[in-house]
Amino acid sequence: MSELNNVNILEALLFACGEPVEIERIAEVMELDESVVIALSETLGEKYDENKSGMKLLRLDNKLQLCTRPDYFDYARKLLELKRNSPLSQAAFEVLAVVAYNQPVTKSFIEQVRGVDCSGVIYSLCEKGLIEDKGRLELPGRPLVYGTTDSFLRCFSMRSLSELPELPKEEEQKEETQTEV
Repeated sequence: MSELNNVNILEALLFACGEPVEIERIAEVMELDESVVIALSETLGEKYDENKSGMKLLRLDNKLQLCTRPDYFDYARKLLELKRNSPLSQAAFEVLAVVAYNQPVTKSFIEQVRGVDCSGVIYSLCEKGLIEDKGRLELPGRPLVYGTTDSFLRCFSMRSLSELPELPKEEEQKEETQTEV
């Protein structure tokens, strides 16, 4: 592969992740030495700087992350504030229900229940302050676990999670499914 192609792959990986990614992990995925990934990251960073791009490449110790160039922070902040006050989507309500009834839960548990990727929805709910990470599980990969916040309780006018409505019993769900068919 050409260096340009590798730079583009690195850019795609960092963009898709949206959070700091360990150089070692990137090197593993790209099947390259870490020193090569570091050189590629320098090329990518220079490309952003030369073009005065809206993005900037950060190197945080042994991790890389794309972020907004400081010149454009105010615009990004305004957009995020607009998103913060936007109504919740059906997907957001579904993720909130999974978290509220099963917390603490991992992202993979939520995705298993819903059957789709939930990264964006989880990020959005965290930004809105309705869920937050509650730590990590002592399992391989040490996945984050999520739970609801006090803001969640305030938004839904509840004093505690014990006020959540009961979930339908299995027999009721089977009857409803049979009735619908």
